[in-house]
Amino acid sequence: MAPHPVIQAIIDFSAGAIGGTACVLSGQPFDTTKVKMQTFPTMYRGFIHCFTSTFRHTGVRGLYHGTTPALLANITENAVLFLSYGFCQDVIRFASRMDKGTDLSDIQKACAGSVASIFSAMALCPIELVKCRLQVMHEMEASGKITSGQRSTVWTVVKTVLKRNGPLGFYQGLTSTMMREIPGYFCFFGAYELSRSTFAQYMDTDKDNIGVLPLMFSGGFGGACLWLIVYPIDCVKSRIQVYSLAGRQEGFMKTFRGIIRNEGFSTLYSGLTPTMIRTFPANGALFLAYELSRKFMMERAGA
Repeated sequence: MAPHPVIQAIIDFSAGAIGGTACVLSGQPFDTTKVKMQTFPTMYRGFIHCFTSTFRHTGVRGLYHGTTPALLANITENAVLFLSYGFCQDVIRFASRMDKGTDLSDIQKACAGSVASIFSAMALCPIELVKCRLQVMHEMEASGKITSGQRSTVWTVVKTVLKRNGPLGFYQGLTSTMMREIPGYFCFFGAYELSRSTFAQYMDTDKDNIGVLPLMFSGGFGGACLWLIVYPIDCVKSRIQVYSLAGRQEGFMKTFRGIIRNEGFSTLYSGLTPTMIRTFPANGALFLAYELSRKFMMERAGA
């Protein structure tokens, strides 16, 4: 028997939050490297150079700069995402005149994830702006875009945004965030469900019993498909959110055209290597934590 809708919403929200925590703790150093390479592509020769330079100048702590907002961002994003994901699946069942609880096809789940990402993007954008700025504060000072010696804490970044731009300043980069999330999460959930279905068919079992390693691989595969499709958009988003710290930054299309005209198309893929390295452990941990915690809570709720 399906649990009460409120209990179901709490379970989806909590499982998403647990998954988001696992994702950040397993992949934060690679995310820091990615943002640095996206916003200052000429400062580093590649992933290894960026990683070792960050470690040499700021130590392990530098690789985990922005972890607090990253945790908050991922917990918020995934909690809202999976809560909305469950709700959007119910909407698709209603629109398709299917019984409540009926399994959806992989494509239908991909559509549900894509629509759900609209809600998570609204919650994610302000927190991700703070995270990105914290991650590249050293490079902003070294390049002379901001004065050196500024304290880089979550609170100082928040105060700066409020002072210069007001509450709406936290939504700089919202358009590019939406453009990244909607197609990205269609690929994310679609690839994840397709991979689980393939494993289930090969192992002659159902999708919920394919085991830990196939589940983690499916999560990593979903993450890899997401980033390969939307990475250039994420690069533009990072530029807008970081460079706006030094003054007014152009919108998505002007920033996009400016990168291609001045730096070349390949610059849009700066930082892809650490992103792809990160995606399998981070997204594998995300879905493993989500699926196991959700299954545990559903059993406790008597479903």
